[in-house]
Amino acid sequence: MSVAVGLAASAAQVSVAQEGHVLQLEEIVVTAERRSANVQDIPIAMTAMTSDQLEKKAVTRLDDLQYAAPSLSVTDAAITQSVNIRGIGLASGDPNASNGVGTYIDGLFQPPIVGTMSFYDLNDVQVLRGPQGTFSGANSTGGAIMINSKLPEVGGEFNGYLRVGAGSYSAINTEGAIGIPVTETVAVRAAFKTSERDSYYDDIGPANTDAGSLDETRFRLGVAWQPTDNIDLYVKYETSDKDTGGYPNRPIEGSDFAFGRTDDIWDISYNTDTKHKESDDTYLIDTQYTFDNGVGIKLLAGHQEKEIDVVWDYDATSILSLEETQFIEEDQDSYELNIISPDDARLQWVLGYYFQKNDVSVDIQTPGPRILLGIEKETKGLFGQVGYDLTKDLQVEFGVRQAWYDAAGLEGSGGYFGPVSAGPAFPISGDYDDDDLLGKLSVNWAYDNDNLIYASLAKGYKPGGYNNTHAEDNFNKESVWAYELGWKSTMLDGAVRTAVALFYNDYEDFQFDSIDITSGSSGVLNVGKATIQGVEFSIDGQFGGLRMDAGFSYIDSELNPVSSIVDERSLPGGASNLPQCVGGATPPACFDYTPYLVSTSGGDNLYSPGLSYTLGVEYEFTLFNGATLIPRLNYGWVDEQWVNLLYDKETDLLESRGLLSALVTFETNNWIIQAYGRNLTNKEYVSGQYNSLNAEYFGAPRVVGMNVSYSF
Repeated sequence: MSVAVGLAASAAQVSVAQEGHVLQLEEIVVTAERRSANVQDIPIAMTAMTSDQLEKKAVTRLDDLQYAAPSLSVTDAAITQSVNIRGIGLASGDPNASNGVGTYIDGLFQPPIVGTMSFYDLNDVQVLRGPQGTFSGANSTGGAIMINSKLPEVGGEFNGYLRVGAGSYSAINTEGAIGIPVTETVAVRAAFKTSERDSYYDDIGPANTDAGSLDETRFRLGVAWQPTDNIDLYVKYETSDKDTGGYPNRPIEGSDFAFGRTDDIWDISYNTDTKHKESDDTYLIDTQYTFDNGVGIKLLAGHQEKEIDVVWDYDATSILSLEETQFIEEDQDSYELNIISPDDARLQWVLGYYFQKNDVSVDIQTPGPRILLGIEKETKGLFGQVGYDLTKDLQVEFGVRQAWYDAAGLEGSGGYFGPVSAGPAFPISGDYDDDDLLGKLSVNWAYDNDNLIYASLAKGYKPGGYNNTHAEDNFNKESVWAYELGWKSTMLDGAVRTAVALFYNDYEDFQFDSIDITSGSSGVLNVGKATIQGVEFSIDGQFGGLRMDAGFSYIDSELNPVSSIVDERSLPGGASNLPQCVGGATPPACFDYTPYLVSTSGGDNLYSPGLSYTLGVEYEFTLFNGATLIPRLNYGWVDEQWVNLLYDKETDLLESRGLLSALVTFETNNWIIQAYGRNLTNKEYVSGQYNSLNAEYFGAPRVVGMNVSYSF
């Protein structure tokens, strides 16, 4: 369960009935289990926000969610982001590693690259905590994040909005949408967003780059068709392009290139003309046929094409002339078929089949060797869940999923390291497959209309993979057994909602990036077992014009001691991508890693902030002619967290940070004027690391701005 306000999966129904001084909170209807239900009636750990709530909480893209959804950690890792829930998710940037927290847009699983695009024209975002072994399309150990767009309204009216904004660092933003009821059975919705901004950084080096700037364009076109009461069809095309001029990073203090660090974190010094461009195109079809007896058949299918093109200043200084280029493409096809029982039956069930195929191509030119890598991944799952009402108050739910995974070198990709001047090219292709039986058992007691207590047991899994052609160097799957006890309550005639949960996770075969000494390349290793336990609490209340919300999470984790991993930061330059010396081989054809193998005594699991919480308060003032003025304050705190198993406080610890934001909204008739400020205290903090480059990234400084919107 979670620090949760509510989960809006497909539609939010808002009740504003006035009873004296009490204005009721929104009643949010969700489809988290493939059927509609009130969020307070669903025994799932979750946080969710409607589009209005996202705006009020200063959430504009994925990594902002961690300041509105405690237990969630999103850290910068350059091309990918490490997304973890309750300390479980992704601690590797290797393309062979799978996500532990799945991110879905309109039901489609998102590959980890091209994941930092801005939100626009959304219905809601939801964060589900814990293993999602039954329903979630791709396998996950940590949880899932669902991002849902606004859909065309068949039978609705002509509607839309236009927003223009300006802010710090010459930021200019435009956003809009238009919904058109073409006929009584067909509706169209088109939406767009553009964002331009100067860099937060000043490149004082000879390259004079604009690394860290922003030029982003997004567009979506959706068509809905409902020819009869039995048929629903939705088709979508979405495209996005983003250019930041390159990644603005500094060498980590204590790393090889730390001598070139600038004194001011907002000064970078490059002698390489950096680049960072991303693009993606998505095609989706979502259709359902409901028989007269209430049984429904639902098909969700999609195709995605994602691409990223990067040039790094490898040493992030103007002292050395080291450069790295990366070009990555990932294509994904996915299909999910559900058969869903009627909603009003005492016995409710869902059956489903899931298929996902990913083709990944990687071309990296390091300061030494060139890396070419191609991977084909297949994820399949056959699943079902049954819920039975033992009495009108007591329900038992049981779900099971048989999962299969296969990964192999992409045919014709020619995966290899080369050229290596000291020896022959080293192949990095391989083959791997695994499977697992997952599931969930939940006992749910709704002892009255306003209270739900549940206890659940769930198993989740994340596939393993290969590091090279040697089968003995494959890394194994992760698995987690999750135990949870939760209570959701609605009080004071709907004016207050609370949610509390206790959880315990038994986590095995944690996957972590390290040097694979058989090849000298970065690979993935299974490095330990962890226990993760904690408590989460949320409260949301509205009294007249006053609204308050708060969420709290505390995580206590322990990762077992780890032995024989390479201390990459102490390696000399000559070790780059050379295999371990064996069988009488000697340098320079190989390298002896033995002096650099270290062991750790264990510690907190990575990306597991101990304490995180959010606070929000707003008040709605009624002005002239029905106009309103709503000032709001938000504060989000994320505790310190480790990002490397060496547990070096100087190089491996992300410090805690608290961010304050404010929003003042004036609304009259169809016009909305908003003034906003984010990171108002101008907190300087490291937002993530990219260990293979010994690089660190910083969160955005204080920004202020204003938006003007017109709705019709």
